[in-house]
Amino acid sequence: MVRTRGNARQLRSKITRMSSDLSRRTAVRDAAEAAVPAALADLGRLVRIPSVAFPGFDRAEVSRSAETVAGLLEQLGIFERVEVKTAIVPETGAEGMPAVLATRAARNGRPTILLYAHHDVQPVGDESLWETPPFEPTVRGRRLYGRGAADDKAGIMAHVGALRALIDARGGDIDLGVNLFIEGEEEAGSASFAQFLRDNADALRADVIVVADSGNWDAVTPALTVSLRGNARFTMTVRTLEHASHSGMFGGAVPDAMLATVKLLATLWDDDGAVCVAGLTEREAPTPDYSEETLRDEAGLPDGVSTIGRGSILSRIWNKPSITVTGIDAPSVKNASNTLSPEVSVVISMRVAPGQPAREAYGALEAHLRAHAPFGAELSFRDVDCGDAFLVDTSGAAVTSARDALREGYGVEPVDIGVGGSIPFIADLVREFPGAQILVTGVEDPHARAHSPNESLHLDTFRRALVSEALLLEELDRG
Repeated sequence: MVRTRGNARQLRSKITRMSSDLSRRTAVRDAAEAAVPAALADLGRLVRIPSVAFPGFDRAEVSRSAETVAGLLEQLGIFERVEVKTAIVPETGAEGMPAVLATRAARNGRPTILLYAHHDVQPVGDESLWETPPFEPTVRGRRLYGRGAADDKAGIMAHVGALRALIDARGGDIDLGVNLFIEGEEEAGSASFAQFLRDNADALRADVIVVADSGNWDAVTPALTVSLRGNARFTMTVRTLEHASHSGMFGGAVPDAMLATVKLLATLWDDDGAVCVAGLTEREAPTPDYSEETLRDEAGLPDGVSTIGRGSILSRIWNKPSITVTGIDAPSVKNASNTLSPEVSVVISMRVAPGQPAREAYGALEAHLRAHAPFGAELSFRDVDCGDAFLVDTSGAAVTSARDALREGYGVEPVDIGVGGSIPFIADLVREFPGAQILVTGVEDPHARAHSPNESLHLDTFRRALVSEALLLEELDRG
């Protein structure tokens, strides 16, 4: 009988705890839903700031953006310190762009979470291609348009909104350690990122790191990014002449730089458009079903244009290398003359398959280009920028918690995805904080058009992402 009464007491206690946990979780979820309108209003304020960190743009706007973000974090009232800080770029000695750092120590044995996003944005490009002003947030249908509306100022506001919800639901009584790092130069290459981590290692150290800078399977299905390709980007100059010469007088006997460049670049791909550079590796891993019809819709690929590469579509995007010529310096059509060009410069961007170091892949590509230079053309390389790929260890408890939060926040089963793009600084996070569990999430859907004209945020996706993050924070705070 004693054992029976003890079991009954234990059962009642367990039921009471479960009821309390459910009540607390419901309160956080309700608070997160209520936090969405204010988060979107603050997102609009951030979008209005043209915080482009590229050379030639106004640094003062990046500083204004950082100060605005710092103000939002200070208003939360939970941080022991909120600072706008910079770090030096080791290679040049220049000052990096302003980032925002906020810290709050854990209490009562709870873990510490580091929340990352970035407040700088891509340049607008050709403004005539925008249907609405790029720095004027505009709602059309269920989307918010504007540069940075998705990438990545929405990531900032998902963090802020989730924290607001947790604070409101708990009356400010939280034990979770929270650090925020809002970077100011991600789009421009994160030149001072590694140094910033070294300078602020103690303040940034965490058990779990959430990087809110990726995407989702679609507008209604959440995703956890478990693999990212690396990248190698550089400028190559091809030179064949000491000076420009008349194309009529010497054409047919003298190779111009454009001819040499076109022939050289053509050696990078086979007839199917697959990369054919010796020394580049591929990753063998299964991929979900993804139709060519979906690809055409999401990428804007017309019916008459074929896809490139071989294998499943997602294996080509997630697990194989790709090479793209993203820029070229040569006489423009407007300035064309009957002249043999002495030199041509191109920017080459290579995505590196997970599992291969980016520097190794760059070495293979440079060796290929030198070996295939036609007509003895002289090649030079500069502005080499490499970032390693990333594979998530999905065995950690934080991954399970994140999947549970996404499932509850979106109402559908989350998907593990790879991403063809690169987030090179994650390798810096892994190197600096090897014991942390890293979760790569995001607020974008496939139609967000990040980096392109008419970038936009799906409002329902943002709402679900904010709710999901609040639920993750609640679980970690509960311990």
